[in-house]
Amino acid sequence: MDTNKTVGGRIVEGRKRLGLTRERFAELIGVSAYFVGQIERGVRKMSYETLIKISDCLHLSLDYLVKGEQPVQANDELQKLISQCTAQEKALLLDVLKAAMPHLGQLNK
Repeated sequence: MDTNKTVGGRIVEGRKRLGLTRERFAELIGVSAYFVGQIERGVRKMSYETLIKISDCLHLSLDYLVKGEQPVQANDELQKLISQCTAQEKALLLDVLKAAMPHLGQLNK
Protein backbone atom coordinates (compact mmCIF):
# COMPACT_ATOMS: atom_id res chain seq x y z
CA MET A 1 0.00 0.00 0.00
CA ASP A 2 1.38 3.41 -0.98
CA THR A 3 0.71 5.70 1.99
CA ASN A 4 1.31 8.89 -0.01
CA LYS A 5 -1.35 7.92 -2.57
CA THR A 6 -3.77 6.92 0.18
CA VAL A 7 -3.33 10.23 2.00
CA GLY A 8 -3.56 12.07 -1.31
CA GLY A 9 -6.86 10.37 -2.09
CA ARG A 10 -8.30 11.43 1.24
CA ILE A 11 -7.19 15.00 0.55
CA VAL A 12 -8.92 14.97 -2.86
CA GLU A 13 -12.13 13.65 -1.29
CA GLY A 14 -12.05 16.30 1.45
CA ARG A 15 -11.33 19.11 -0.99
CA LYS A 16 -14.13 18.07 -3.34
CA ARG A 17 -16.56 17.57 -0.45
CA LEU A 18 -16.09 21.24 0.40
CA GLY A 19 -16.40 22.28 -3.24
CA LEU A 20 -12.87 23.69 -3.37
CA THR A 21 -10.95 23.87 -6.61
CA ARG A 22 -7.34 22.79 -6.50
CA GLU A 23 -6.35 26.43 -7.04
CA ARG A 24 -8.48 27.81 -4.20
CA PHE A 25 -7.36 25.03 -1.87
CA ALA A 26 -3.72 25.79 -2.71
CA GLU A 27 -4.29 29.47 -1.85
CA LEU A 28 -5.84 28.55 1.48
CA ILE A 29 -2.91 26.37 2.55
CA GLY A 30 -0.19 28.57 1.06
CA VAL A 31 1.24 26.32 -1.66
CA SER A 32 0.98 26.12 -5.45
CA ALA A 33 -1.83 24.28 -7.23
CA TYR A 34 0.86 22.20 -8.94
CA PHE A 35 2.19 21.06 -5.56
CA VAL A 36 -1.35 20.21 -4.41
CA GLY A 37 -1.76 18.04 -7.50
CA GLN A 38 1.47 16.23 -6.73
CA ILE A 39 0.38 15.63 -3.13
CA GLU A 40 -3.03 14.40 -4.23
CA ARG A 41 -1.46 11.94 -6.69
CA GLY A 42 1.00 10.77 -4.04
CA VAL A 43 4.11 11.69 -6.02
CA ARG A 44 5.40 14.28 -3.53
CA LYS A 45 5.69 14.21 0.23
CA MET A 46 4.65 17.18 2.32
CA SER A 47 5.95 18.69 5.52
CA TYR A 48 4.12 18.25 8.81
CA GLU A 49 3.31 21.95 8.66
CA THR A 50 1.57 21.51 5.30
CA LEU A 51 -0.28 18.41 6.52
CA ILE A 52 -1.58 20.36 9.52
CA LYS A 53 -2.71 23.22 7.26
CA ILE A 54 -4.52 20.70 5.06
CA SER A 55 -6.15 19.09 8.08
CA ASP A 56 -7.34 22.46 9.37
CA CYS A 57 -8.56 23.67 5.99
CA LEU A 58 -10.51 20.50 5.18
CA HIS A 59 -11.80 20.06 8.74
CA LEU A 60 -10.38 16.54 8.79
CA SER A 61 -8.43 15.04 11.65
CA LEU A 62 -4.81 14.09 11.20
CA ASP A 63 -5.80 10.57 12.28
CA TYR A 64 -8.20 10.38 9.38
CA LEU A 65 -5.77 11.80 6.83
CA VAL A 66 -2.90 9.54 7.88
CA LYS A 67 -4.59 6.40 9.23
CA GLY A 68 -8.03 6.52 7.65
CA GLU A 69 -9.92 6.55 10.93
CA GLN A 70 -13.32 7.99 10.11
CA PRO A 71 -14.02 11.41 11.60
CA VAL A 72 -17.29 12.26 13.27
CA GLN A 73 -19.57 13.47 10.49
CA ALA A 74 -20.39 17.16 10.85
CA ASN A 75 -22.73 19.35 8.91
CA ASP A 76 -21.17 19.57 5.43
CA GLU A 77 -22.95 22.79 4.57
CA LEU A 78 -21.60 24.49 7.68
CA GLN A 79 -18.09 23.18 6.95
CA LYS A 80 -18.29 24.47 3.39
CA LEU A 81 -19.32 27.93 4.54
CA ILE A 82 -16.63 28.08 7.21
CA SER A 83 -13.94 26.94 4.78
CA GLN A 84 -14.63 30.01 2.65
CA CYS A 85 -14.08 32.42 5.55
CA THR A 86 -10.93 34.31 6.36
CA ALA A 87 -9.20 33.73 9.69
CA GLN A 88 -10.71 36.97 11.00
CA GLU A 89 -14.21 35.90 9.92
CA LYS A 90 -13.73 32.51 11.58
CA ALA A 91 -12.73 34.23 14.83
CA LEU A 92 -15.86 36.39 14.66
CA LEU A 93 -18.06 33.34 14.02
CA LEU A 94 -16.49 31.58 17.00
CA ASP A 95 -17.30 34.57 19.23
CA VAL A 96 -20.90 34.58 17.97
CA LEU A 97 -21.29 30.85 18.64
CA LYS A 98 -19.84 31.18 22.12
CA ALA A 99 -22.32 33.95 22.89
CA ALA A 100 -25.25 31.97 21.48
CA MET A 101 -24.52 28.62 23.16
CA PRO A 102 -26.11 29.42 26.54
CA HIS A 103 -29.34 30.40 24.77
CA LEU A 104 -29.61 27.42 22.40
CA GLY A 105 -30.75 25.07 25.16
CA GLN A 106 -33.69 27.36 25.86
CA LEU A 107 -35.08 26.75 22.36
CA ASN A 108 -36.05 23.18 23.28
CA LYS A 109 -37.98 24.19 26.43
